[in-house]
Amino acid sequence: MTSDVTPPPEADVTPRTHADVTARLAELAGGYDRSGAFPAESIRAVHEAGLLTATVGERYGGPGARVRDTARILHTLGRGDPSVALITAMTLNTHAREAVQPLWPEELYARVLKESQGRPVLVNHARVEPDLGSPARGGLPATVARRTADGWAISGHKRFVTGADGLDWFLVWASTDEPHARVGTFLVPGGSPGIEITARWDQLGLRASGSHDVAFRDVEVPYEHVVGLGPYGPASEQDNRAGASLHLPLAALYLGVARAAQAFFHTFAHERVPANLGHPVARTERFRRTAGEIEVLLTTAEQLVLGGATRVDGDDSSYTPEQALGARVLADRHAVRAVELAVRLLGNPGLARGNPLERHFRDIQCAPVHAPQEDISLLAIGTKALDL
Repeated sequence: MTSDVTPPPEADVTPRTHADVTARLAELAGGYDRSGAFPAESIRAVHEAGLLTATVGERYGGPGARVRDTARILHTLGRGDPSVALITAMTLNTHAREAVQPLWPEELYARVLKESQGRPVLVNHARVEPDLGSPARGGLPATVARRTADGWAISGHKRFVTGADGLDWFLVWASTDEPHARVGTFLVPGGSPGIEITARWDQLGLRASGSHDVAFRDVEVPYEHVVGLGPYGPASEQDNRAGASLHLPLAALYLGVARAAQAFFHTFAHERVPANLGHPVARTERFRRTAGEIEVLLTTAEQLVLGGATRVDGDDSSYTPEQALGARVLADRHAVRAVELAVRLLGNPGLARGNPLERHFRDIQCAPVHAPQEDISLLAIGTKALDL
């Protein structure tokens, strides 16, 4: 599938920041955070900039952005609104995987690309379940794909499906009802009968990400709308070591949040002039020392993440999956710590509702939550280090 596919909007994936997109997302972020509504206008801005399809493969006429460019895009969007950046990340990851190893039915993926020319087309996995938890910890999904005369009927309950309200495609991880169960990812159109949001996302941070609980009740899909279908076993488990192309951009996203918090911290430091001081608090030793610590935390984390992404793009065989996991662990720690330092120094003003820093502080708490979580990552790193 090459010449007969009309490419999606072309993205500018050069290292320079997309200041206009970031500014627009930042302008809208507070309202979406308060309402928890799906950030449709912000997603539209990302689409119009061509960033939602930046990772579409060159074989399909796309920009073919790889890991470093993806990390830079998500870093930029994370500065504006991390909820929007996370929704974007899931679609970018889908296109990136398809660019490396085509798995979707050819005609179906061509349709996705064609529709992406005129509007945002969002795709995300539905994997986490109430009883199973995150697939990163192993286990067989309770969601079942029942064989029918025309295809499959999907039934089950998924949690934390980011962007659920606006998804065009749910990639539902399920097991078959066959005597010897197989597992795979079933491609379910978002408007299908039988899909119901059963619990609304109401969390501390990333409130506009719309990571709702979703029920699938005998949702029918054609027989060929499944990828990776095979026997359940180690090969079908989520490989926590192999996801550098997602781990590093995700870490960059939250470093973008921390940079937004830093920017507010700097503005406050320059504008705050206590009557008893007579000059901006930015000139005090206390603020300068904290500003230095924040800068060191973020700069070193960005070097680690973007440097790792460059090595992945260069097919550097010496760069291991454990190094990518470690980069994300440290980047998340640094981002959380940097925002915490800014809030602690500002005190009450930093925690005032309606203050961007207060929102950044809540959003950054979501960084370590994504699978694989820190304990699983450290287990994989330690197992490799001990050569077990």
